[in-house]
Amino acid sequence: MIFLISCVLLVASCMNASASTYSTTNVQATVLLVIGVPGQPEYATNFSKQAELWQNACVQSGSKQITIGSGNSCSSNDLSCLQETLSNEPKDTPVPLWLVLIGHGTFDGKEARFNLRGPDLSASELAQWLKPFHRPLAVINTASSSAPFLAKLSGTNRVIITATRSGHELNFTRFGQYLAESIANPEADLDKDGQVSLLEAFLIASRKTAEFYITENRLVTEHALLDDNGDGLGTPADWFRGLRAVKKPKENAVVDGLLAQQFHLVPNQTELVFTPEQRARRDALERAVLLHREKKGKMSEDAYYRELEKLLLELARFYQQNAPGTNKTPSDIRSQSD
Repeated sequence: MIFLISCVLLVASCMNASASTYSTTNVQATVLLVIGVPGQPEYATNFSKQAELWQNACVQSGSKQITIGSGNSCSSNDLSCLQETLSNEPKDTPVPLWLVLIGHGTFDGKEARFNLRGPDLSASELAQWLKPFHRPLAVINTASSSAPFLAKLSGTNRVIITATRSGHELNFTRFGQYLAESIANPEADLDKDGQVSLLEAFLIASRKTAEFYITENRLVTEHALLDDNGDGLGTPADWFRGLRAVKKPKENAVVDGLLAQQFHLVPNQTELVFTPEQRARRDALERAVLLHREKKGKMSEDAYYRELEKLLLELARFYQQNAPGTNKTPSDIRSQSD
């Protein structure tokens, strides 16, 4: 344990290095907003407000932002425009791609679709278009009947969020509005590190959605899911305690939330020290520590801490070499590891 604490302190000392002497990058993410056909004026207003919140967050972070729908000019229909836009996006860069679908959805019992001007987008089509992508992906479908998109799109290095847990949840969803309000809101920063992760925004939006139905005394018609372990099952917000999922959809499955916790649309200032390549490496190391935590209780205490020491030393070396600033403290790391 003494050696473990030494590792933690070494990481902390590296973390406290000044960030001012290192170059920064302006490339944070690419955010592709797709605004579906509203149908009624009240929905058009709601969708526009959601899009504006996402666009403001992109401006705040310096992310590249593309909007399809809502009056934008496409050479053809919105479906073809989306396909063309995705085909032009880099497939292997470490810079994350966020795809946010704001609108209505349908489900015929076999295929879920997102309603666009012109032909609708099916889950199968989107899965095919995203198949070449190896970069970090966050796909957020805030529409009704969106759940089947999760199983079709789930995969390695992907965060998939849907507003419903079933294709048969057909009613208009409130989740998207609360997610848009949370994605850059400091009040959604649950771990107080100066930035809102996609996991934090998901948890806050889910909580506010549940509160809406209680306040309005309505039957709950939407249950958002998050999947980032690639099993295609998803985890609801009430399976989390703090930022950690305490229930698993199946035995021996990796918990959801570890990857979503590392997606930040508006990063804090110290995070900007990293290049995308450095950030990807750091995130992989931190996920290894978090994944190792899941083995506690399944191996001897000595073996658990010996492996943890190795992981923390590797993480410490990374910080020593790259010397970023951060808001994390030794207790933060220890609480993640224990």
